[in-house]
Amino acid sequence: MRFLPVNRQALLVELADLPQTLVLLQSLQAQPIAGVQELVPAARTILVYFAPQQITVAALVKAIAGRELGGSVQRSEVLVQIPVRYDGEDLAEVAQMLGISPEEVVRRHTGSEWAVAFTGFAPGFAYLSGGDPIFNVARRATPRTKVPAGAVALAGTFSAVYPQASPGGWQIIGVTDAAMWDVERELPALLQPGYRVQFVDAAKTIAAGADQQPDCKPNNAKVQAVKAHKAIQIEEAAAETGTALRVQSTGLLTLFQDLGRHGQAGQGVSASGAMDQGALKTANRLVGNPSQLPVLETVGGGLALQSVGDNVVAITGADAPLWLRTADGQRWSVPRYAPVALADGDVLQIDQPCSGARCYVAVRGGYRVVPVLGSASTDTLAHVGPPALQRGQLLPVQPVQGAQAVVGAAQLPPQGLPAAGFDVVLDVELGPRTDWFTPDAVALLAAQRWQVTPQSNRVGLRLAGDTPLSRSITSELPSEGTALGAIQVPASGQPVLFLADHPLTGGYPVIGCVAPHHLDLAGQIPVGAWIRFNPIRSFEELTP
Repeated sequence: MRFLPVNRQALLVELADLPQTLVLLQSLQAQPIAGVQELVPAARTILVYFAPQQITVAALVKAIAGRELGGSVQRSEVLVQIPVRYDGEDLAEVAQMLGISPEEVVRRHTGSEWAVAFTGFAPGFAYLSGGDPIFNVARRATPRTKVPAGAVALAGTFSAVYPQASPGGWQIIGVTDAAMWDVERELPALLQPGYRVQFVDAAKTIAAGADQQPDCKPNNAKVQAVKAHKAIQIEEAAAETGTALRVQSTGLLTLFQDLGRHGQAGQGVSASGAMDQGALKTANRLVGNPSQLPVLETVGGGLALQSVGDNVVAITGADAPLWLRTADGQRWSVPRYAPVALADGDVLQIDQPCSGARCYVAVRGGYRVVPVLGSASTDTLAHVGPPALQRGQLLPVQPVQGAQAVVGAAQLPPQGLPAAGFDVVLDVELGPRTDWFTPDAVALLAAQRWQVTPQSNRVGLRLAGDTPLSRSITSELPSEGTALGAIQVPASGQPVLFLADHPLTGGYPVIGCVAPHHLDLAGQIPVGAWIRFNPIRSFEELTP
């Protein structure tokens, strides 16, 4: 085993191969180590999240190093057949890489049985191993900003199906209509760890179906019925409490967010949650709510909310002008980081921020919103959680129970939020793959300014620098777990800083991670701002 630092709350365990990884994972699941919070398995690694107040790094490394790696993991008897239209845009390029014809790629892809080794990247995304030995395919030098849902792809020795439209760097050889992820199914993920998988060429006649075949497609009638039922519940909730907020305009993007859905990595689901968690907590405290309740997160300006009945709200986060317009047409500015009373018919509007990127709107009593997998957060990559707000939508408010707003220092807004065109400094802890880069590249990470490009979002900030980062190891990195704040560097040498909706796993080396105390700041960086990275810890391998 090899132990690599990620940040002060996580480390990466590197094994010799996939079988060893699966054996260690099974051991850690069967006999948990006190203080370990979550495990993210991958091709040859396990990302281990732990609580530093419960276990030290040295004790954790020693406990893991003592585990036996012999034996094997038994696969499930379930066989899933996936029909594929082999017309992917990278099929010809993959054939050229492998030195065979496109028809031979299809024959070999369908001619071997695959198995689900682990899940990650996104809900329903299963890494399939055990295919034809010829498949060892390099990822794209620059990942696509959008891969279509159902894309059947190859990377390294793995194959997979993208469950949702998302960014990705795998080579696309086909597409399937089978739904990989559907929250309305009893098991949302079609492919579970250990399942056997057979790809079938849809252009040919499919023979007898697989035994124990799970349902590949969602029940659309059921989905629509559930959505209609939820809509009725929302209207009934508003009528019951008598108070709500109605969306007059949504701005660029407004979502429900809370502290995230932690503990779901086993299903391939990342935590998501508010980009600026300190701002979320403060907004709730200002209106007297428990700090973890869902709030509205809006990026840029343009959100306008009309009060139905009397409400108390608070807006935190980005430095944006706030306006209140009464039912009789009066208009005046209202403060950030302070409770604001809204009478029936009043409209609250958030303008474009002067600095920072995201505002948070809490309402006294809290929003009545249906959680998904234990959280009301919306994961924009995984498409898990409530949908983005729509114009005209009614947001019912929970009855107030013992609310008490705070006063004093908690009301002070943060100073020095980042603005477009200006520099912001983020502390960085180097690792786990710093040794994959040349010494000059490691120095350049800190010496060079990196501009946030328009392709940035809640998944991550795509950065551009004058000089790309060069690697000393140019071979393919097997997919491995990625932490919040990871600075991943694709072959182009232009980094991507992973944020709240980042994939659980990735296939490009991570040169460092933003320190936990600067994650909220990273979530407030707008497009056009410049980032300077400040390494606060040198890379060093952890030894048992």
